[in-house]
Formats: sequence, C-alpha cells, structure tokens
Amino acid sequence: VQVAESGGGLAQVGGSLRLSCVMSGSLLNLFTINWYRQAPGKQRELVASNTTASEVSYGDSVKDRFTMTRDNSKNTVHLQMNKLNPADTGVYLCQAPAVYGYIEYWGQGTQVTVSS
Repeated sequence: VQVAESGGGLAQVGGSLRLSCVMSGSLLNLFTINWYRQAPGKQRELVASNTTASEVSYGDSVKDRFTMTRDNSKNTVHLQMNKLNPADTGVYLCQAPAVYGYIEYWGQGTQVTVSS
C-alpha cells in the first residue's frame, strides 16, 4: 500500500491550493485519512481528518478556510485550502492510521509555501 500527495506549490496570501492524496490498492474506504503539516521548527500539526464515514474535523487554525473531501471510487482525498496565509507554509503529509490487518501509512509530503 502506498500513499502519495500532490498539489503543493507556491501561493500568495489570500490564494488557494488543492492538495490530493492517493492511496493504492483500492483500500481507501477502510481508512480514516489525516492531513498533517510540518513547519520548520514547529511540531507536526493535525490539519484535517476524514473518517470512513466521511465525518470531517479541522484544526482550529484552518477551520472555515480548508475543506477536506474523499472519493473512495478514485481512492483519493482532497484538501482544498483557501485564504492562505504565511502560517500555512509547511510540508503537508497524508496519513492513514493503522486499522485491523494494516499498518499505518504516510506519504512523502508536498511542500506548500505561502508568500506575501
């Protein structure tokens, strides 16, 4: 099983980016998927979480700006990020926590840089 992120890049303050996370093996429906971000010198932060029942929760710093969705038929989750600010800069990582019969999976991350 592999998890791979894409969609990062450079954005201006107030701009938008859409991140994607693809899981191989048609297994996405088994997993909660979490988006984390890692900024230099800071602890890894949970940004958003989407359960197998499509229940979504967000970190306080991104509420009302970020939207996480999943499409099990395409084995993909998306993180739509709007109204970006420099504090959103970091490496965004997709994580699938361990479930019965499967280990935890992490992607390699995608860099997001928000410039003023």
